[in-house]
Amino acid sequence: MTNNDILKKLRVALQLRNDQIVDILGLVNFKMSESEVNALFRAEDHPKYMSCGDQVLRNFLNGLIIYKRGPRPITPIQEDKNTD
Repeated sequence: MTNNDILKKLRVALQLRNDQIVDILGLVNFKMSESEVNALFRAEDHPKYMSCGDQVLRNFLNGLIIYKRGPRPITPIQEDKNTD
């Protein structure tokens, strides 16, 4: 199973539109245009097909976590208890 297949299955399962995928990638500062996202979902024999690399899938999954859960809460830095 290719990264393109994984991305397609996630898109269908989560009922995401291409513009939402662009927004999800933007949450982790990974810029991709909507036409580039469209190219990921084309058939492999299509002239404008684009292979989904590991970096794209990784950033999509990291952005999906933020999209579904929200950003990680910022915790205050704990003071060192061993000060003398």
